[in-house]
Amino acid sequence: MAKKIDAGTILIKEGTLLPERFQLESEPYSKGWRLVKNLLGPGMDRQLFETGWSLFDIADEVRATAVGSDLEKTTRRAVMKVMAAMKSDTLNCLEIGHVSAKRLLGLPYVTVSAHGRRIQENKCLFHLKQVLEWDRAKLAVVSG
Repeated sequence: MAKKIDAGTILIKEGTLLPERFQLESEPYSKGWRLVKNLLGPGMDRQLFETGWSLFDIADEVRATAVGSDLEKTTRRAVMKVMAAMKSDTLNCLEIGHVSAKRLLGLPYVTVSAHGRRIQENKCLFHLKQVLEWDRAKLAVVSG
């Protein structure tokens, strides 16, 4: 049975590198994404920190709304809209911040908010090598 999407739920891009001794239970959620079953955001952050890895908050909150009477399917559609809005090469994780189901004039809808996150081994968001590559790319554009 699929885990319910709620505040703190974590979704990870398939293929994301994780520490060897990190115990993660997940299930497929959508193309390219897995739903973490055994940890919520704060617990995952703490366990990654204990292994020398980090879970960075790298994107502003994104909200999406979907309309429908089936709560699970409507929530899924709202989450998919959030994922579509958070296209980024640096993003490999998504933490659900809030899920609310309401009605407007009898019409049921679900609003989901989430933050893009990044799991990585280093405790610094970007490695010096990446920063140097970005600087070189900027110089090439300016001088070219």
